[in-house]
Amino acid sequence: MSRAPRLLLAFLLGTGAATVQPASRLMASSAPGHAMGQSQQHATLQPAAATSPDIPLNDLPFKDADHQAEQQLLALANQSRKQAGAPPLTLDSGLSQAARIHAQAMLEAHQLSHQFSGEPSLPKRLAATTNLQLDQEGENVALDYDAEHGHEHLMLSPPHRANLLNSSYNVVGLGVLRAGDRLYIVQDFGHSLPKYSPNEVKERVAAKVNQTRRQAGERELKRVDLMGADEAACSMAQADKLATSAVHKLAEHFTLLTYTSLNPEALPNGTAKVLAGRDRHSFSVGACYARTDTYPTGVYWVVLSLD
Repeated sequence: MSRAPRLLLAFLLGTGAATVQPASRLMASSAPGHAMGQSQQHATLQPAAATSPDIPLNDLPFKDADHQAEQQLLALANQSRKQAGAPPLTLDSGLSQAARIHAQAMLEAHQLSHQFSGEPSLPKRLAATTNLQLDQEGENVALDYDAEHGHEHLMLSPPHRANLLNSSYNVVGLGVLRAGDRLYIVQDFGHSLPKYSPNEVKERVAAKVNQTRRQAGERELKRVDLMGADEAACSMAQADKLATSAVHKLAEHFTLLTYTSLNPEALPNGTAKVLAGRDRHSFSVGACYARTDTYPTGVYWVVLSLD
C-alpha cells in the first residue's frame, strides 16, 4: 500500500474532535430572604487561580514526546488561522501538559478517545494543569505519521477544522507522543479570560450597578462595605451553590442578588428592574473566586446586597 492511502486511512479511522460549548456560568437568584436556582452539588473549594501558587507543569516525564512535532503543529495551526482571518493561538504549558497526559493515555490504550473510563472530563483535565480561567474548551485527537500530514488531514475534517479555526480560541496545548512510525496527537483549545482579584471584581460590579441606575434615570446609590458579604460569597463557592445559611442570614435584612459570573462587568438578566427601584438607598458587593466541581476552571461568586 502506498504512503498516501495509508495516511488517508489513518485519518479516517484515527481522528476525533470535541467542543465544549460555553457553560451556563451565569446563575442568579433575587428576593428578600429567598434564593432560587440552588444547586444540590457540593464540592471541595480549590485554590483561586489569581492567587494560588503556580501549578507544577513538568512533574510528569514523557520520554516519547515529540516536541518538534508539537512546534510544527502550532506553526501550521497559526498559519491556517492567519489565512482564515483568525487571531493566533498562544501555546500554554499547562494545557500542553494536559494534552500530553491524554496522548499518553491514548498511546497506552492503542486507541483514540476524548475520555477513557475513569478519566476526568475535558474541562477538569485542563483545570488540573493550568491556572488559566477558561469559558470555552475544545479538543482534537488524531493518529498520523508526521505533523505536516496530521495538520493537513485535520483541516480536511469539518469538526477538526472548526476547532483549529475557531476565532474565539486564543490558547492551545499540544501533546504529541511517538509510537514507532506513528504520532498520537492531542490539541486542547481554550478561550482564556482576564483574571481579577476579588476587590477588582467588586469595583466592576459597583460601577455596573450605578451605570444601570443612571440609565434608568435614577440617582446613584451609596456603596457601603457590608460585614459578612465576602464571607457569604465564599460560602456559596464552598458549597458550590447559591443558597447557603450565610446568604439566608443576609437576606433577612437586605434584598440580595446572588450569582456566578465570568464577566464582572455584566449583571444577570432581569436585575435592572430590581436595581432601578426608587426606594433604594445603598448597596454592598461581596465577591469570591473559586474553582469547584461545577466550575472546574473557576468562576466569580457574587453577593449584591440592596438597602
